[in-house]
Amino acid sequence: MRYLSLLPIFIAFALSVAAQSTLPSADQPQPYQISVSLNLVALQATVRDRKGGFAADLTQQDFQVFEDGIRQDIRLFRHEDVPVTVGLVVDHSGSMGKKLPQVIAAAQTFVQSSNPADQMFVVNFNEKVSLGLPASVPFSNRADELEAAIGQQSAAGETALYDAISLALSRLKSGAGEKKVLIVISDGGDNASLLNLPGVLKLAGESNAVVYTIGIFEKDDPDKNPGVLRRLANATGGEAFFPEEFPEVVAICKLIASDIRHQYTIGYVSGNAARPAGYRTVRVVARSTGRNLDVRTRTTYFADEQIK
Repeated sequence: MRYLSLLPIFIAFALSVAAQSTLPSADQPQPYQISVSLNLVALQATVRDRKGGFAADLTQQDFQVFEDGIRQDIRLFRHEDVPVTVGLVVDHSGSMGKKLPQVIAAAQTFVQSSNPADQMFVVNFNEKVSLGLPASVPFSNRADELEAAIGQQSAAGETALYDAISLALSRLKSGAGEKKVLIVISDGGDNASLLNLPGVLKLAGESNAVVYTIGIFEKDDPDKNPGVLRRLANATGGEAFFPEEFPEVVAICKLIASDIRHQYTIGYVSGNAARPAGYRTVRVVARSTGRNLDVRTRTTYFADEQIK
């Protein structure tokens, strides 16, 4: 069974170590490359304690994973700062004019707070959608190049948010980073896309991307749609942010960079014997003595074929 776009990072793992037949035990040091099934479902999970701090000391035994209510055996467990492919999706519609300087500053902060080996790209959009970096530079981790990619387009026109996310999800697939992330900065109101909301939510559900959204709008902005931004983030295990003041975007991007670097990677092979194609519900629980822990990860994934 193939899971659409869910596991590109593990295909490389499987090909590189196909001769291996078993996984190392949880209490032994594990090599960076491991043998896994292509049916592996991979989840990126952020765990916080009651005070909001990262719970960074958990082991595989502290986690339980359930698919459609049935507990699954964890086959992959990692907690490492690995390179990420990141797409910055930036609204350039007319309402964003005075906000772009803060967005550029936020992008610079994100780059400075990220893994130096991360790959990043920019998607700019108003009623038209375009890649911000030159064709000869598919990805970059340089703050000056990303700043130029965002700042080269002025703010004008309408908003094709869904089409921009679609392009960004497609672009993520060509990145070498094991984890895929989108950071979407917009007011959430779409009035120019060919794609609709159910369509873009389906694409996000079929991908392995984690989507973080930042809603920038005035309280009386008629085009704002925070609900859309929340749904995109919740569907993928990301988080939606709604700063009260535009300068807060810088601190939010720093927080997102930290969130990415503290994630756990948890993988399992579905134990359900036979299921129709469609969405599967996922729940991850973390327990540690004396602590209340909250786990944020995607709650569904899309399986496109039946298990035979």
